[in-house]
Amino acid sequence: MAGINSFEELACWKEARKLRVFVSKTILPKFPNSEKFELVSQMRRSSRSVGNNISEGFGRFHFQENIQFCRIARGSLDETLDHGITALDESYITEEDLRELRKIHDKVLRILNGYIKYLKAQKNK
Repeated sequence: MAGINSFEELACWKEARKLRVFVSKTILPKFPNSEKFELVSQMRRSSRSVGNNISEGFGRFHFQENIQFCRIARGSLDETLDHGITALDESYITEEDLRELRKIHDKVLRILNGYIKYLKAQKNK
């Protein structure tokens, strides 16, 4: 990617970082201790996985590998939202918490899909 020297400069990674921080600072503290090794662990891992996979893909030398890691990140992004829906259903978080999570999710998804589209175009040049 011309002019980009680090995954930290990618807009999709920056937004994924915001998702991870929101989950860890706002959502997870509201869960009961009984969920510590279940839903808390799953949601923490899936929210971290989004940025992890974007950064790992960036470090690959081939567009197709980068695209595949971005697709995995997209799956983790949706998994995180699903955990948020479960948390709402279990009355651990509020509708407002889920709305904010969904807002961040949607922004990451839009940017990540744009990045994947860019990578596909570069691959096909």
